[in-house]
Formats: sequence, structure tokens, C-alpha cells
Amino acid sequence: MPKLVERAFFGGTEERLNRLGLINVWKELESILTNFQLRLDGRGKTNSDIVLRRLIDARFRSTGGWRGKRSNGANWTRCHKIRDVHVCVGARIQLSVSAESDLLLVDLQYLRDEIAEGRIDVGVVVVPSDKLACFLTDGVVRYSDAVRAVERAQASYLPLAVLALEHDGLGPSPIKGQPRHGKKRIAKKETSTMPVISDSPERWLGV
Repeated sequence: MPKLVERAFFGGTEERLNRLGLINVWKELESILTNFQLRLDGRGKTNSDIVLRRLIDARFRSTGGWRGKRSNGANWTRCHKIRDVHVCVGARIQLSVSAESDLLLVDLQYLRDEIAEGRIDVGVVVVPSDKLACFLTDGVVRYSDAVRAVERAQASYLPLAVLALEHDGLGPSPIKGQPRHGKKRIAKKETSTMPVISDSPERWLGV
């Protein structure tokens, strides 16, 4: 089975999960990401990040209770009801963005907006581990890139988590594909105008 080999928690995420009774939702998220077989073809970058994403999305759908969204927010959200209050975890699955792209900062902005507007209480970014990324097509973002992006965006005060997904090992790959051709991914520009995520940390005190 795949493993979550590294985790980075920001902004009191672990305490918030416990306090808001979201531990079971968190365990279900981990089960979705790990309770299946994921072996990779070891001959170069022939394992498709797109097929892996579809496989994970299918697992969210089959589990039930997770609301899907294609863009502009968490890809998958699950809520838990405490009396008359809903508390929610939102996950953004990022397997197909170039490490040189500013789009990971955009992902963080989406999660920040969902937290600020009360739609989720904890935001999660799921990315390939540094090891898994070496086997996927197109030089995708990896765990170390995602952690740096949180720091670069000055978003470490937000209740966010970054999870690193890693494959079982090498063997017949269910996600084998070919590198994509045609439209190139958006590369990072030196003149990027992506804003820093700058809501005051005091906003979250006592929440």
C-alpha cells in the first residue's frame, strides 16, 4: 500500500483536529490515500500523474461523504457535525503542477479563502513525496517544494497540513502512461505578481 511518509502541520492543525472532533475524518482521509496498491514502473518517468489523480479521485467518490469540486477551492471536503455546527476538512490534491510554477501558491490561496470564509476548518495539500515525484511524468511538484511554498506564501499561521504520498515499490504500474506533449505548463516568472497570503494570525486566535 502507498504510505504518507512525511507530514508538515502549520498553524496548530493537530490541536484543531483534536479539539473539533475531526480525527475520524482525518483517519478516513489517510485511508483513502493509502489503502490501495500503487506500484510504479521503474524505467524512467513513465508513470502518469494524471492517471494517479484519477485513481485517487475515484477513491474519494467511492468512500462517500466527500464533496468534490473541480477548481477554486478544496478538491474534496468532508464535514463532521457537532450538535448544530459543521466542522470540515478540505483537501487539495496536487499531483500535476510543475515545481517551477506559481500554481501551488494559488492552491494555498484557495485554501486560505475557504478557511477565511468558514467553509473549511483545516486545509490539506497532498503531493508526491520527493521519491515518488522522480517516477512521475513532467517533473511534478514534490513534498519539499510544497513545504517551501507555504513558507514562501507566509501562510504558516494558517491551519494547514502538507502530506507526502509515496508508492509501494516497483512493479507492474496501474498508472503507466506517456509524458504529455503540446501545451507546456506555466513556469515560474521572475516578475510573478502572486500576493503573499497575509490575513492576520490574530484572526484565528480562540477559534
